Amino acid sequence: MKKVLFSPINFAVVAGLMSLVGLTACTENSQQPTSQTNTAQTSAPTEVAKAPLKELTIAFATRRDTKDLQSKVDQVSAILSKEIGIPVKAVIGDETASVEALKADRANVAFLSGRAALKADTLAGSKMYLAEVRDDYSGGKTYDSIFVVPENSPLKTLADGTQTLEQLRGKRMAFTSRSSGSGFIFPVSELVGLKFVDGPDRLEQFFGKVTYGDGYSSALQAVLRDQADVAAVSEYALLPPWITAEEGKKLRVLHAVPNVPAHGIVIDDNVPADMREKLINAFLKLNEPENSELFRSLYNSTKLVKVDHEPHLAIMRTAIERAGLKP
Repeated sequence: MKKVLFSPINFAVVAGLMSLVGLTACTENSQQPTSQTNTAQTSAPTEVAKAPLKELTIAFATRRDTKDLQSKVDQVSAILSKEIGIPVKAVIGDETASVEALKADRANVAFLSGRAALKADTLAGSKMYLAEVRDDYSGGKTYDSIFVVPENSPLKTLADGTQTLEQLRGKRMAFTSRSSGSGFIFPVSELVGLKFVDGPDRLEQFFGKVTYGDGYSSALQAVLRDQADVAAVSEYALLPPWITAEEGKKLRVLHAVPNVPAHGIVIDDNVPADMREKLINAFLKLNEPENSELFRSLYNSTKLVKVDHEPHLAIMRTAIERAGLKP
């Protein structure tokens, strides 16, 4: 059962309790054959009926590469509301707040990264149904985590990952942040997998110095200012607005870890199945020419595609477990 926080709930709470089945009056039980009684006791419970929603709240995550986000999400909400036939409210917050809103039934939908989506599944029973595709994602709906060094660094990309990353022993390492998928989880998972470190709390046994930024820009600036020898970021962080085009020319990719799952649309389990399908189809309307420019202005996404929650996020789950972290 989800724990309700003290914040006000903005929409109708899902109604209906599980009915008990297979129970009859004691006098009737005494008249039933044993085989029928056992059948009644082991039959599957009736599926819970969810009350129709009167309003839907979507939590949009803040990103540094997006301007005027509230105005844009309000426009997106208006499109979605027209398609599904009920009011849609857009709220903005970081991913932690978005997951908590799902948990407390203060949001029905959220735009989340892979790691946050796994946490939302654990805490709120929410699943990812759509993922973004971007031009700067090398895998379409997946992208690379990259180790970045100065263009003139003596470190070289060698025959395999083990040889390449061995060169980082004793070097100064700048991670994006301890919560970043591409800027921490996947790089640490790679280092653990290649047996350079035992886990996230043993990094200093391999690197000479480890620092954490507050985003892609700060990690890359540490390299540009010779405060670190290497940084771990997403592949698209080598482009504006994270750094300038001129700064990008001073950096190069030393090693890439592929298949970081793209961010996407997570829908809570309090949304009835018929409304969920309407909502998914409404989001797909954002791919159409008349809406694509607005949609791209949100997070630089070119389109949304349907995904299955578990297969899409499986590699993120594996990376978290191998890195010795929690969702």
